[in-house]
Amino acid sequence: MRFPSVRTWVLTAAALELVLALLLGYAFREAREALRQAALASFRANLVVNRVAAELARAEVPRLPRKATMLFVGDVMLARGVEHYAVREGGGDWAFPFARVSSTLRAADLTIGNLEHPASDRGRNQGSAYSLRASPDSIAGLADAGFDVVSLANNHIWDWGPDALADTLAHLEAAGVRHVGAGMKEVDANRPLVVEAEGQSIAFLAWTNLYPEGLEARGENPGVSRFREAEASARIKTLAATHDIVVVLFHWGDEYQTRANATQQRIARTLAAAGADLIIGHHPHVAQEMEQIGDAWAFYSLGNFVFDQGFSEETMRGLAARVTIEGGKVAGVELLPVSMNQHFQPAFEGLQ
Repeated sequence: MRFPSVRTWVLTAAALELVLALLLGYAFREAREALRQAALASFRANLVVNRVAAELARAEVPRLPRKATMLFVGDVMLARGVEHYAVREGGGDWAFPFARVSSTLRAADLTIGNLEHPASDRGRNQGSAYSLRASPDSIAGLADAGFDVVSLANNHIWDWGPDALADTLAHLEAAGVRHVGAGMKEVDANRPLVVEAEGQSIAFLAWTNLYPEGLEARGENPGVSRFREAEASARIKTLAATHDIVVVLFHWGDEYQTRANATQQRIARTLAAAGADLIIGHHPHVAQEMEQIGDAWAFYSLGNFVFDQGFSEETMRGLAARVTIEGGKVAGVELLPVSMNQHFQPAFEGLQ
């Protein structure tokens, strides 16, 4: 057998090496091109993603309206018999008057009531037949129960004069309970209270038509807010233009009458026409009717919430109004019956 020469082997190996180099070079070029194409595709995809993200960022994404709940209750009076039972049955703990309702009060975004007296151990009795004054410690119980706002525009806030009023304002502010309707000078007594709940701006005004003009705050002198219908309408219109909800807390009406009188009805229509969304009434010590006036709701009297008037079933019962606001409008209204036990502790009927 004859074997190829060395020269033939060398030539053959060289030829194979050349073919292999050509094949490898082709494969490398193909691979490099594939990588280039993949990188280009990735770059283009990133451009599209970035463009879409930029468009989404510029777009105004619609937001769902936010809801908030306000709970309005009637007259709150923590002196006399209420204080007696807080001491005797509650051991002096001012949580006692609210023990059966505090969980519901705290559950609302805002809980609002009428504080029917000063809270002070100072002052001079101004001579009212029923001068009311509660312990300064009672304000801590009010705050712990869940109250956020109280109206002071009522016919008992001046029962013990300017010193007692000054103490009341200081105790409320220290406890974090906001107030409206009275002050140590005219500008403070008439200043609206503005509160935000779930992104919605709520303006509160508080008035009474049961005091003589001489007890209104004037200049640097203390007193209650000033109510004149034309002026009140103008103020409501201004607030309605800049806030989502306008609430009027009004101390008015005839005691122990279960229907609103003609003056209440006329004032309510005037305030509703000016832009008030909610008109919440106190003073009669019994519940009165509610009425829808256009888009506004008037609750003429919520009656007593905590009060020592145990002489009738009507004065031991009352109402609370639970109002839902959504998107800057009143979205729902619910009435909750309230009744007090023999210790003047309120409870919401039908609620645990």
